[in-house]
Amino acid sequence: MKDNAPQLANIGKFQNKLVTADGQTRASVALTNPETLWFNTGTLCNIECVNCYIESSPTNDALVYITAQEVTEYLDQIEDRNWPVREIGFTGGEPFMNPEMIEITRAALERGHEILILTNAMLPMMRRKMREGLLQLQKDYNDKLALRISVDHYRPELHDDERGKGSFARTLAGMEWLRDNGFRMTVAGRTVWGDSDRESREGYAAFFAEHGFDIDAHNPGQTVLFPEMDETVEVPEITTACWGILNKSPDAIMCASARMVVKRKGADSPAVLACTLLPYSPEFELGTTLAEAEADVHLNHPHCAKFCVLGGASCSG
Repeated sequence: MKDNAPQLANIGKFQNKLVTADGQTRASVALTNPETLWFNTGTLCNIECVNCYIESSPTNDALVYITAQEVTEYLDQIEDRNWPVREIGFTGGEPFMNPEMIEITRAALERGHEILILTNAMLPMMRRKMREGLLQLQKDYNDKLALRISVDHYRPELHDDERGKGSFARTLAGMEWLRDNGFRMTVAGRTVWGDSDRESREGYAAFFAEHGFDIDAHNPGQTVLFPEMDETVEVPEITTACWGILNKSPDAIMCASARMVVKRKGADSPAVLACTLLPYSPEFELGTTLAEAEADVHLNHPHCAKFCVLGGASCSG
């Protein structure tokens, strides 16, 4: 998997979880406010994107479908550990490929959590069972459920360059169904084409207005623009001194407030990871329980520097 690929631009770096290449103390992040727990529902997806960070595809089952029972066990642990979780997020793969997705979502909603589902809004979501399930969930928990739709670019041809010919039209049809049935939507786009933030948001604003989508293109919480995670680009290692130099608190980093649960193919039980962006890096696996997942996270990966500390990114809603 790509997380373990040689990173030629960063030779000698990110080798020791405690010390940087030049001998300084590597920065670490404590779990100070666990407000988001992510579940990867499985890496299988109905499409294969050009730049999928988790390498989801119709054949990649490295992370298998998590079950409603397994999710429920972690929801119990949230209560046992008194974690102040506000949001449960579901990502994949394509979450609606998981046959228990409606039951899984209901289990989390019944605990009072806000729910964010990341989806391409294509055929898996539009199957009759999923549509009927979503409509019932929306009826029962309308204000607690949101879907973040992957729209890589507001121009169909650029979106299709990433996701395959005809993908934009199928995603648009799913979004129109969600709109017509009163679902709360947000959008995730990409910045790979070199548009400025202003240009991107103006383009999305026009797209939303054209189709009557109640999504604020200028609100980063409603229109999230993700940079490409290119591991061939050299990035600095983050030391304890960086917090003062950057005038940034470790509490602002994603792993101070979030964890992700995955089920690996062949594993006896799910595991808890420090980061949603590093599903295949062994040292970011913290154990099988939320208690074990309360350990500090050492920022020993290029994504930690570029995407989180320097980029200020967050996967949360």
